[in-house]
Amino acid sequence: MRNSRHSAQQPASSSRRLLLGRGSWPEVRRIGDILRAETVGGVLLAVAAVAALVWANSPWRAAYFALGDVRVGPAALHLDLTLAQWSADGLLAIFFFVAGLEVKREFVAGDLRHLRQAVLPVSAAVGGMALPAVAYAVVNLGSPETLTGWAIPTATDIAFALAVLALIGTHLPAALRVFLLTLAVVDDLVAIVVIAVVYTADLAVLPLLLALVPLALLTVLVQKRVRSWWLLLPLALLTWVLVHESGVHATVAGVLLGFAVPVRRRAEGEGPGLAEHFEHRWRPLSAGVAVPVFAFFAAGVSIADSGGLGAALGQPVTIGVIAGLVLGKALGVFGATFLVHRFTRAQLADGLSWWDVLGLALLSGIGFTVSLLIGELAFGTGSDWDADVKIGVLLGSATAALLAAVVLRTRNRVYRRVCAEEERDTDQDGIPDVYQRT
Repeated sequence: MRNSRHSAQQPASSSRRLLLGRGSWPEVRRIGDILRAETVGGVLLAVAAVAALVWANSPWRAAYFALGDVRVGPAALHLDLTLAQWSADGLLAIFFFVAGLEVKREFVAGDLRHLRQAVLPVSAAVGGMALPAVAYAVVNLGSPETLTGWAIPTATDIAFALAVLALIGTHLPAALRVFLLTLAVVDDLVAIVVIAVVYTADLAVLPLLLALVPLALLTVLVQKRVRSWWLLLPLALLTWVLVHESGVHATVAGVLLGFAVPVRRRAEGEGPGLAEHFEHRWRPLSAGVAVPVFAFFAAGVSIADSGGLGAALGQPVTIGVIAGLVLGKALGVFGATFLVHRFTRAQLADGLSWWDVLGLALLSGIGFTVSLLIGELAFGTGSDWDADVKIGVLLGSATAALLAAVVLRTRNRVYRRVCAEEERDTDQDGIPDVYQRT
């Protein structure tokens, strides 16, 4: 029996270089906790999206769109926004704050801090964003005014993807769960950069520079491990307001605030780090409120008012988004993973096959929250292409989900066997046996 601290912290050694290895037990346990919270959020997101679609296509659809156009907020601060805008600019800042915490945590204290383990998810994420953009651009080459939407199909919605997994009853092995989340983390990081750089049309430099003042003060406080909400929250809100005023999308403020929070504990045994503390506090609000409310306001599209489904499927924006999410994502993630295998000579971990990689690649084509947000930034709410974007995202995500379900469901028996092995703890020490083997 081995239950040493060292063996629990490190993945089992092997003479082979493996793709999709399990990783370390602390990382697997932490990711398992995150995925359980995100799965619940994904179900709420799906319910909100369906409710929006039903209402937007009912005889009472005028009330749905009128609700989204209700304005609240102080006009003097240029914050008299519609409820739909508040959901995108305000609530999604919470989502990106949690994403910022997770990105920093993965690269500072997670398995991604090791270059050897980061190569695969980073390569897969880059491939899974580059090829969808190419697919969209190819479809829209004859329509230059719609090329600005190239980034719409590049994002993966981890919450929606996990909701699909929960519905089809697939028990993903730890290695695949870790790969899926780390891929989504890198995906979020690139999406943040795209939003900040590509979709900032009019930049006001002074407010952006002023935003650095409250951000710097908050950084100093959190570096000193201050947790008092009455100090931190006003500084965070002021940072958000100033970034919003600068013309940079306000969700970027959430990311910057997440990056400011320290990940590591100051001393051993002092409890969870500040990033982990904030993540536990804010992730339920992000997954359970912010993202579903945004989905409710963003997903509603009246099929009849947009000319019908047939008309939308004839538009290059709709076709490009679907092609990017279904084909581009699958080819990008699968192709990048295969290239890493080819050039590093690494082999898939025992029990896994290329069908598993294909299933996850298809699953990554579920792009919802960030895809809808980028669609609004690219073309504007209520534009000629707004309905086409929403229909493309919904149909593309649904198609990717269906294809992923077919592939992963056929492997469910294998997954159950692997999961049973990963959960076996014969010595009852709280650490599964597979993480203690050397």
